Amino acid sequence: MERRILVAVIGNAACWYENCSETDKKKWNLAYDLGKTLIDNGYRILTGGGRGVMRAVMAGAHASDNYREGDTIALAPSYDENNVNDFADIVIATGLEGFRDNIVANCPVVVAIGGGSGTLREISSAWKQARLLIGYTNVEGWSSKVAGKPLDNNGRYSFKEDKVWPVENAQQVVDIIKKWSKKYDRCLGSIEVGGTSFVQKKKCNWVGPIKTTKIPKWKD
Repeated sequence: MERRILVAVIGNAACWYENCSETDKKKWNLAYDLGKTLIDNGYRILTGGGRGVMRAVMAGAHASDNYREGDTIALAPSYDENNVNDFADIVIATGLEGFRDNIVANCPVVVAIGGGSGTLREISSAWKQARLLIGYTNVEGWSSKVAGKPLDNNGRYSFKEDKVWPVENAQQVVDIIKKWSKKYDRCLGSIEVGGTSFVQKKKCNWVGPIKTTKIPKWKD
């Protein structure tokens, strides 16, 4: 069995699809294309389960010929599992409200499309958790403001290229994941006052495939 990479997609939750502004329509189309392309390439998608970018990327996932039930996962902020968009296959009703952002940001790959203050919180959390972080530059919002540079100088990795990776389309996202995801293998040990502690010896990101053990039957 091969465990597929889970990609979190974050961004503006401005509209469902109807009555979108021109700016939000562009983000919707980019997210839709991203969702389809990610599933085409064998990834799974996680979002907060809301509208806007979150609904668009999940709708795109369902449009892929490679789509399988379970490819879209929503971490609902409330205890109500119905409080998500209609393209979410698996719903985890966290009841954590804004605190669930840290869980969303702990995916091996986090992609931001635009976004306001909530998205900025997720971007910062993903950076602090040493995740591969990608931001669209061709839309308004926090993704374009932080893309192309590191968020701080804490030295998450030894390679100098580490930054919020800038992209303009879905294929660029996939290219970055394929090239860099295995190098982003650290995980957060603890957050301390004045710094962040990482687990350095243990590689935390899944690189598959998993080796399953045959379970013996009980003997009578």
